[in-house]
Amino acid sequence: MKRLFAAFGLLIMVGAGVIIAWAQAQASASKPAKVSSQAAKVTFRRIFQGSAPEYIELCIWDDAKNATYEIRQMDDDPGSAPFEVGDALRTKIFGLTAQLHNFQGLDLDVHRKIANLGEKTFRWEQAGVSHETKFNYTLNPAAAQLLQIFEGLARQQEHYELITRRMRYDRLGIYDALLQFESDLNRGLLPEPQRLVPLLEQITSDAKYVDVARKRAQLLISRIQH
Repeated sequence: MKRLFAAFGLLIMVGAGVIIAWAQAQASASKPAKVSSQAAKVTFRRIFQGSAPEYIELCIWDDAKNATYEIRQMDDDPGSAPFEVGDALRTKIFGLTAQLHNFQGLDLDVHRKIANLGEKTFRWEQAGVSHETKFNYTLNPAAAQLLQIFEGLARQQEHYELITRRMRYDRLGIYDALLQFESDLNRGLLPEPQRLVPLLEQITSDAKYVDVARKRAQLLISRIQH
């Protein structure tokens, strides 16, 4: 009997160890990759009260594939989450930043009476040194291209979150979410649409989703890959 209890206790300890190891793996997977203290960082922030979303912030490091994003209304609790940016796009972001002299002493705003389009901020940081510039609207070609990339990344993450929510809580709404994603894809607004391919593959392979959504997801996968 003592041996039986000892064996049972050992089994519980092993099982607990497996659970703890799994939890630690999941926690580490959700964290951004570690970056060097000397890494350069570019942050884009847009605050536009009355819009949806009102607050956008994306942070990109030059030596890590992982980045962070925060997209919310102003009244929501703050908090960023990790996402990935490919090497080519990250290189382009830092190349444009270099063209803009890392935003040092840079005035991008047109200083004209135009509609409020939200306050936008570009910020560069490295080794305790930082430069930033704020603007409503700019005609600078490099800044406009950088703005298009960041706003495209934000839209891309909004699509990712919307499709993920529909997959969990509203299967019938997936088709509409895919159409919204396709609309931005058609307009070339999404810098790295391939990031959503794993989600689309889950939809196509799971019979619990409606057939029309599965077919649309497969069509989108084909378009993105080819």
